[in-house]
Amino acid sequence: MVAAFAVTPSSSICGVCIPTACRSEARGIVPAARFLRNRSQANRRSAVAWSLKAGLWDSLKSGFLKTSNSTETVEPPTTPLEEEELVPEELVLLERTLPDGSTEQILFSSAGDIDIYDLQALCDKVGWPRRPLTKIAASLRNSYLVATLHSIIRSSETEGEEKKQLIGMARATSDHAFNATIWDVLVDPSYQGQGLGKTLMEKVIRTLLQRDISNITLFADSKVVDFYKNMGFEADPQGIKGMFWYPRV
Repeated sequence: MVAAFAVTPSSSICGVCIPTACRSEARGIVPAARFLRNRSQANRRSAVAWSLKAGLWDSLKSGFLKTSNSTETVEPPTTPLEEEELVPEELVLLERTLPDGSTEQILFSSAGDIDIYDLQALCDKVGWPRRPLTKIAASLRNSYLVATLHSIIRSSETEGEEKKQLIGMARATSDHAFNATIWDVLVDPSYQGQGLGKTLMEKVIRTLLQRDISNITLFADSKVVDFYKNMGFEADPQGIKGMFWYPRV
Protein backbone atom coordinates (compact mmCIF):
# COMPACT_ATOMS: atom_id res chain seq x y z
CA MET A 1 0.00 0.00 0.00
CA VAL A 2 1.13 3.49 -0.10
CA ALA A 3 1.77 4.88 3.13
CA ALA A 4 -1.02 7.21 2.70
CA PHE A 5 -0.23 8.51 -0.64
CA ALA A 6 -1.08 7.92 -4.09
CA VAL A 7 2.35 9.03 -5.08
CA THR A 8 4.59 6.85 -2.95
CA PRO A 9 5.92 3.48 -4.05
CA SER A 10 5.59 2.01 -0.61
CA SER A 11 2.68 0.03 0.62
CA SER A 12 2.35 1.45 4.07
CA ILE A 13 3.02 4.81 5.42
CA CYS A 14 2.21 6.12 8.71
CA GLY A 15 3.19 4.90 12.15
CA VAL A 16 0.54 2.96 13.94
CA CYS A 17 -1.44 0.57 11.78
CA ILE A 18 -4.67 1.66 10.20
CA PRO A 19 -8.02 1.63 11.84
CA THR A 20 -10.32 -1.18 11.08
CA ALA A 21 -12.98 0.17 13.31
CA CYS A 22 -15.55 -1.75 15.20
CA ARG A 23 -19.21 -2.48 15.16
CA SER A 24 -21.02 0.61 16.18
CA GLU A 25 -24.46 -0.26 15.04
CA ALA A 26 -26.07 -2.81 12.86
CA ARG A 27 -24.80 -1.05 9.75
CA GLY A 28 -21.32 -0.67 11.22
CA ILE A 29 -20.90 3.08 11.00
CA VAL A 30 -18.32 4.72 13.22
CA PRO A 31 -19.68 8.07 14.45
CA ALA A 32 -17.95 11.15 13.18
CA ALA A 33 -14.95 12.20 15.22
CA ARG A 34 -15.80 14.77 17.87
CA PHE A 35 -13.04 17.09 16.80
CA LEU A 36 -13.08 19.50 19.70
CA ARG A 37 -14.87 17.72 22.47
CA ASN A 38 -12.76 14.60 22.81
CA ARG A 39 -9.26 14.83 24.40
CA SER A 40 -7.35 13.31 22.79
CA GLN A 41 4.76 -0.42 16.34
CA ALA A 42 6.86 0.79 14.86
CA ASN A 43 9.75 -1.39 13.67
CA ARG A 44 12.17 0.46 11.44
CA ARG A 45 10.15 3.60 11.50
CA SER A 46 11.55 7.03 12.10
CA ALA A 47 9.93 10.01 13.73
CA VAL A 48 9.27 12.87 11.40
CA ALA A 49 8.14 16.35 12.38
CA TRP A 50 6.88 19.39 10.60
CA SER A 51 7.19 22.77 12.25
CA LEU A 52 5.74 25.80 10.50
CA LYS A 53 5.21 28.65 12.92
CA ALA A 54 7.29 27.71 15.94
CA GLY A 55 9.99 25.22 16.85
CA LEU A 56 9.03 22.23 18.92
CA TRP A 57 10.97 23.44 21.91
CA ASP A 58 9.39 26.88 21.57
CA SER A 59 5.97 25.31 21.92
CA LEU A 60 6.99 23.08 24.80
CA LYS A 61 8.51 26.01 26.63
CA SER A 62 5.83 28.52 25.74
CA GLY A 63 4.22 28.19 29.15
CA PHE A 64 7.33 29.58 30.84
CA LEU A 65 9.02 32.97 30.86
CA LYS A 66 12.73 33.12 31.58
CA THR A 67 14.15 36.08 33.46
CA SER A 68 17.77 36.78 34.25
CA ASN A 69 17.49 35.20 37.68
CA SER A 70 14.74 32.63 37.52
CA THR A 71 12.04 31.01 35.47
CA GLU A 72 8.54 32.23 36.14
CA THR A 73 5.36 30.48 35.12
CA VAL A 74 3.18 32.57 32.83
CA GLU A 75 -0.31 32.84 34.22
CA PRO A 76 -3.12 31.60 31.97
CA PRO A 77 -5.70 34.13 30.78
CA THR A 78 -8.42 34.89 33.29
CA THR A 79 -11.14 34.12 30.77
CA PRO A 80 -11.02 30.62 29.18
CA LEU A 81 -10.65 30.71 25.43
CA GLU A 82 -13.65 29.30 23.62
CA GLU A 83 -13.00 26.76 20.89
CA GLU A 84 -14.92 27.16 17.68
CA GLU A 85 -16.65 24.20 16.15
CA LEU A 86 -14.74 22.57 13.32
CA VAL A 87 -17.09 22.57 10.36
CA PRO A 88 -16.71 19.33 8.37
CA GLU A 89 -15.56 19.92 4.81
CA GLU A 90 -16.67 18.04 1.72
CA LEU A 91 -15.01 18.64 -1.63
CA VAL A 92 -14.98 16.95 -5.06
CA LEU A 93 -11.29 16.54 -5.93
CA LEU A 94 -11.72 14.87 -9.30
CA GLU A 95 -14.46 14.08 -11.81
CA ARG A 96 -13.97 11.90 -14.88
CA THR A 97 -15.76 9.71 -17.40
CA LEU A 98 -14.88 6.01 -17.33
CA PRO A 99 -14.50 3.82 -20.45
CA ASP A 100 -17.98 2.32 -19.95
CA GLY A 101 -19.54 5.78 -20.01
CA SER A 102 -20.21 6.03 -16.27
CA THR A 103 -18.90 9.00 -14.33
CA GLU A 104 -16.64 8.91 -11.26
CA GLN A 105 -16.10 11.53 -8.60
CA ILE A 106 -13.35 11.43 -5.97
CA LEU A 107 -14.75 13.05 -2.82
CA PHE A 108 -12.74 14.36 0.15
CA SER A 109 -14.52 14.66 3.50
CA SER A 110 -13.47 15.60 7.02
CA ALA A 111 -16.80 14.56 8.54
CA GLY A 112 -15.31 11.31 9.86
CA ASP A 113 -18.24 9.00 9.10
CA ILE A 114 -16.74 5.62 8.21
CA ASP A 115 -18.36 2.28 7.49
CA ILE A 116 -16.46 -0.31 9.50
CA TYR A 117 -16.56 -2.99 6.88
CA ASP A 118 -15.41 -0.64 4.14
CA LEU A 119 -12.48 0.41 6.31
CA GLN A 120 -11.53 -3.16 7.11
CA ALA A 121 -11.64 -4.06 3.41
CA LEU A 122 -9.38 -1.10 2.60
CA CYS A 123 -6.88 -2.13 5.27
CA ASP A 124 -6.83 -5.64 3.83
CA LYS A 125 -6.12 -4.24 0.36
CA VAL A 126 -3.04 -2.36 1.52
CA GLY A 127 -1.82 -5.32 3.58
CA TRP A 128 -2.03 -3.81 7.04
CA PRO A 129 -2.40 -6.29 9.92
CA ARG A 130 -5.74 -6.35 11.66
CA ARG A 131 -6.21 -4.98 15.16
CA PRO A 132 -8.98 -5.38 17.73
CA LEU A 133 -12.02 -3.68 16.29
CA THR A 134 -13.06 -2.16 19.59
CA LYS A 135 -9.71 -0.40 19.92
CA ILE A 136 -9.81 0.78 16.35
CA ALA A 137 -13.26 2.26 16.88
CA ALA A 138 -12.04 4.02 20.04
CA SER A 139 -9.06 5.49 18.19
CA LEU A 140 -11.39 6.95 15.57
CA ARG A 141 -13.80 8.40 18.11
CA ASN A 142 -10.99 10.02 20.07
CA SER A 143 -9.24 11.51 17.04
CA TYR A 144 -9.19 15.26 16.55
CA LEU A 145 -9.67 14.85 12.81
CA VAL A 146 -10.66 11.94 10.56
CA ALA A 147 -10.47 12.57 6.81
CA THR A 148 -11.59 10.23 4.04
CA LEU A 149 -11.50 9.79 0.27
CA HIS A 150 -14.43 8.11 -1.47
CA SER A 151 -14.97 7.08 -5.07
CA ILE A 152 -18.54 7.63 -6.27
CA ILE A 153 -19.41 6.00 -9.60
CA ARG A 154 -22.71 6.83 -11.29
CA SER A 155 -24.07 4.56 -14.00
CA SER A 156 -24.67 5.98 -17.47
CA GLU A 157 -27.50 3.53 -18.06
CA THR A 158 -29.50 3.56 -14.84
CA GLU A 159 -30.44 6.97 -13.53
CA GLY A 160 -29.89 7.40 -9.80
CA GLU A 161 -27.70 4.30 -9.49
CA GLU A 162 -24.35 4.92 -7.83
CA LYS A 163 -21.56 2.98 -6.12
CA LYS A 164 -19.66 4.56 -3.24
CA GLN A 165 -16.32 3.10 -2.14
CA LEU A 166 -13.83 4.14 0.55
CA ILE A 167 -10.43 4.57 -1.13
CA GLY A 168 -8.41 6.57 1.41
CA MET A 169 -8.18 7.74 5.00
CA ALA A 170 -6.01 9.70 7.44
CA ARG A 171 -6.56 10.82 11.01
CA ALA A 172 -4.89 13.12 13.52
CA THR A 173 -4.77 13.37 17.29
CA SER A 174 -4.05 16.66 19.05
CA ASP A 175 -3.78 18.54 22.34
CA HIS A 176 -6.04 21.19 20.75
CA ALA A 177 -3.38 23.85 21.26
CA PHE A 178 0.16 23.28 20.04
CA ASN A 179 0.72 19.76 18.72
CA ALA A 180 -0.87 17.19 16.43
CA THR A 181 0.22 13.78 15.18
CA ILE A 182 -1.01 12.28 11.92
CA TRP A 183 -1.74 8.54 11.91
CA ASP A 184 -3.03 5.78 9.67
CA VAL A 185 -2.65 7.32 6.25
CA LEU A 186 -3.53 4.98 3.39
CA VAL A 187 -4.84 4.93 -0.17
CA ASP A 188 -6.35 2.04 -2.11
CA PRO A 189 -3.56 0.52 -4.27
CA SER A 190 -5.70 0.85 -7.41
CA TYR A 191 -5.88 4.62 -6.83
CA GLN A 192 -2.23 5.21 -5.99
CA GLY A 193 -0.01 7.21 -8.32
CA GLN A 194 -2.68 9.84 -8.97
CA GLY A 195 -1.66 12.37 -6.32
CA LEU A 196 -4.60 11.57 -4.07
CA GLY A 197 -2.46 10.71 -1.06
CA LYS A 198 -0.61 14.00 -1.33
CA THR A 199 -3.87 15.90 -1.62
CA LEU A 200 -5.28 14.06 1.39
CA MET A 201 -2.27 15.00 3.48
CA GLU A 202 -2.36 18.62 2.34
CA LYS A 203 -6.00 18.88 3.36
CA VAL A 204 -5.29 17.41 6.79
CA ILE A 205 -2.35 19.76 7.35
CA ARG A 206 -4.35 22.78 6.21
CA THR A 207 -7.15 21.93 8.62
CA LEU A 208 -4.70 21.73 11.52
CA LEU A 209 -3.09 25.04 10.57
CA GLN A 210 -6.49 26.69 10.48
CA ARG A 211 -6.81 25.68 14.13
CA ASP A 212 -3.42 27.36 14.84
CA ILE A 213 -1.75 23.99 15.44
CA SER A 214 1.66 24.24 13.82
CA ASN A 215 3.77 21.44 15.35
CA ILE A 216 2.70 18.48 13.24
CA THR A 217 4.41 15.09 13.55
CA LEU A 218 4.01 11.60 12.12
CA PHE A 219 5.75 8.23 11.95
CA ALA A 220 6.92 7.06 8.53
CA ASP A 221 8.24 3.81 7.11
CA SER A 222 11.74 4.21 5.71
CA LYS A 223 10.41 3.81 2.15
CA VAL A 224 8.26 6.93 2.36
CA VAL A 225 10.51 9.29 4.34
CA ASP A 226 11.51 11.11 1.15
CA PHE A 227 7.88 11.57 0.23
CA TYR A 228 7.23 13.33 3.52
CA LYS A 229 10.40 15.39 3.21
CA ASN A 230 9.14 16.68 -0.12
CA MET A 231 6.03 17.90 1.71
CA GLY A 232 8.11 19.87 4.22
CA PHE A 233 8.53 17.34 7.03
CA GLU A 234 11.94 17.05 8.70
CA ALA A 235 13.52 13.97 10.25
CA ASP A 236 14.84 14.57 13.77
CA PRO A 237 14.40 18.38 13.71
CA GLN A 238 16.83 20.24 15.99
CA GLY A 239 18.34 16.87 16.92
CA ILE A 240 15.12 15.69 18.58
CA LYS A 241 14.76 11.91 18.50
CA GLY A 242 11.61 9.84 18.68
CA MET A 243 11.57 7.65 21.79
CA PHE A 244 9.50 4.49 22.23
CA TRP A 245 8.63 2.43 25.29
CA TYR A 246 7.40 -1.16 25.06
CA PRO A 247 6.39 -3.57 27.87
CA ARG A 248 9.15 -6.05 28.65
CA VAL A 249 7.98 -9.64 28.87
